[in-house]
Amino acid sequence: MYELLNTINSPEDVKKLSPEQRVRLCEEVRQYMVECCAVNPGHLGSSLGAVELIVALHTVFNTPKDKIVYDVGHQAYAHKILTGRRELFRKNRTRDGISGFPKRDESPYDAFGAGHSSTSISAALGFAEAARLTGSWDKAIAVIGDGALTGGLAWEGLGRPEQCRLFQVGYPDCPERQQHFHRQKHRWPAQLLAAGNHAPVL
Repeated sequence: MYELLNTINSPEDVKKLSPEQRVRLCEEVRQYMVECCAVNPGHLGSSLGAVELIVALHTVFNTPKDKIVYDVGHQAYAHKILTGRRELFRKNRTRDGISGFPKRDESPYDAFGAGHSSTSISAALGFAEAARLTGSWDKAIAVIGDGALTGGLAWEGLGRPEQCRLFQVGYPDCPERQQHFHRQKHRWPAQLLAAGNHAPVL
């Protein structure tokens, strides 16, 4: 039933897949989340919408050496499933089971223990600054949605443009929101789009 997913025990396995296989993997991850959450309810909708993003992040970046910081932790179900917790996910949010949010003492892939929200950019900048000070090329990635950008702490992080390479702000999950994002992007202060080299914000 989960022909590809059953072969994934770490992001290294995701990297070995072809682009076509990754599309199939995303479908299987969604189906698996629905199956598990039918027994142990959780934040299903938000996690279903982030599957492709998470597969892409684990394909491109070298986790756990590179740090992925999820702003709204309940979007990270696919992250948990792909980082060695596939079977454990069946007991997600249950007594003696795994947490519904990223948890640092649960996995080295959980870089920052956040529920929600607005903390990811500042946290990623902290990781990026630590990497800079130690001469490391490790990257820090903040995954933040449009709702979390309403929090002041997110704007505190965006106030450090010299450290922040802004690939995309927000994760629009439908065509209407994507169009709104592209219409609004040009209105943001130019310094927020300035190139740096440490902490991409997705």
